[in-house]
Amino acid sequence: MRLGNQLEKLREEQKMSQEEVAKQVGLSVQNIHKWEKNQGYPEIQHLLKLGDIYGTTIDEFIKSDATLQSRINIIEEEKEDDDELFHPGFYIGIGIMFLGTFLSLIIGNLTITMVTNIAGMLIACFYKDILKLLRDIKKDFYEQG
Repeated sequence: MRLGNQLEKLREEQKMSQEEVAKQVGLSVQNIHKWEKNQGYPEIQHLLKLGDIYGTTIDEFIKSDATLQSRINIIEEEKEDDDELFHPGFYIGIGIMFLGTFLSLIIGNLTITMVTNIAGMLIACFYKDILKLLRDIKKDFYEQG
């Protein structure tokens, strides 16, 4: 059972309105409605409060929702990837910097060196952020279509 369906069922079993739950959690009714319609997930601190209200645990919320479990797995995999010291972007950025320096020696234009070195440094430093941005854009594109 998806988390939203579980939250709605537990709320109804407690004979509470969305307004009452929202007040206890300290959020708007729209948040409770969104969660119950499976249009988003509450943050951990809100899950803790919901668990207290409904007499259950985060563990039970997570175990019953396979979609939430897969999202947690993706987040954990991304954290593991962040542990890499030298990711591919580092090597790509360094390669671009060397290429720019080499081309400027051949052509004799310092502008090429400056532009490629800046581009290389940006790629080396922000490679993972660039990939995350592209993944988010792709995800948004497919969700809208």
